[in-house]
Amino acid sequence: MATKRSSPVMHVALLRGINVGKAKRVAMADLRSLCERLGYGEVRTLLNSGNVIFAAPRADANAAAKIQKEIASQIGVSCRVLVLTAAELERIVAENPFVECDTNPSLFQVTIFANAADRARIVPLANQDWGAEPPGVGAPAAYLWCPNWRPERRSARPGGAALGDAAPRPTVPTAPQLTAIA
Repeated sequence: MATKRSSPVMHVALLRGINVGKAKRVAMADLRSLCERLGYGEVRTLLNSGNVIFAAPRADANAAAKIQKEIASQIGVSCRVLVLTAAELERIVAENPFVECDTNPSLFQVTIFANAADRARIVPLANQDWGAEPPGVGAPAAYLWCPNWRPERRSARPGGAALGDAAPRPTVPTAPQLTAIA
């Protein structure tokens, strides 16, 4: 009797604060190599973003902790890592309530919740009066479309202050790109 082989589960690792400016520089070749040494397959990176796509035999709940630990010990960079399965990332993209963000993705922010406590900290902020730029809060992420955003209003973006560096905030073009290749 033949054994049925299951397809590998695709994952996306989002590294917070990597390769932004001159601090916390990580070469994508080093990041790919690190993930391969951890036993992951089909490892790819997206541009110089600090986002890694990889395959594992099954959903790996410990992947974030393993990758974060190895980046610190092997590359010498401390960063937060959040790992999603491709299905989880697809859900985040699908729940986006702001379809108009495609007109100018630089004015759109997605904050991915690492856990239920992150979401609980954001919900009270979302219930405040944000005028013409209210955030949307889904199960896996918060979404903020700011067509009137100006650099001096940076602190007005909910999520950043409440979650600090705990929650990755990929740009909108990045999330669908990751979904397409994962």
